[in-house]
Amino acid sequence: MQKIIKQGQNNNITKLNLNYEGHKEGEEQVESYLKIVEDKIGFIPNVLAAFAKFPKQFEGFTKLYNSLMLGESGLTKLEREMIAVTVSSENHCFYCLVAHGSAVRELANDPQLGERIAANFRSAELPRRQEELLSFAKKLTRDPSEIGEQERKKLRDVGYTDRDIWDISAIVGFFNMTNRLASAIEMEPNNNYHNIAR
Repeated sequence: MQKIIKQGQNNNITKLNLNYEGHKEGEEQVESYLKIVEDKIGFIPNVLAAFAKFPKQFEGFTKLYNSLMLGESGLTKLEREMIAVTVSSENHCFYCLVAHGSAVRELANDPQLGERIAANFRSAELPRRQEELLSFAKKLTRDPSEIGEQERKKLRDVGYTDRDIWDISAIVGFFNMTNRLASAIEMEPNNNYHNIAR
């Protein structure tokens, strides 16, 4: 039997060479931001390292991410990360499953929850509120044209407000975008993520 190579991040963040010549307006702000991130969590996530090559895109990406995932909302941080994992599972995005699966484990203080949601969120025996949340996220990812008042009513019936539905939809949309980008360029998840909250 042929030996299976031990898995791990290779030397490249993506399959693309993102280096280019010339001045990149906003580089100083990017470097400051990355330093804060590294000081806080101990490493620089590869998605930020990749976006850092394009400072204006980096600014837009980080502002939207921070607003959706860390900003004011009726959704808990755990619910937001659960949405990220559900969307990434539907899209088979390895980077986001690993990165956000680790966040679910950490926030829930549960070493299994991230993997259960990634495989099939119904196996997690979630409360009805979160099950409806993830059902909506899955359907909006898989069949966006099928979303209607019936789907919004199911969310309202378990206590989500119209503002919450906006936030849920925005998070689903954001991760559908990042999943597609990460998959298209084969973005590698940092090895650090695999060991968080184990």
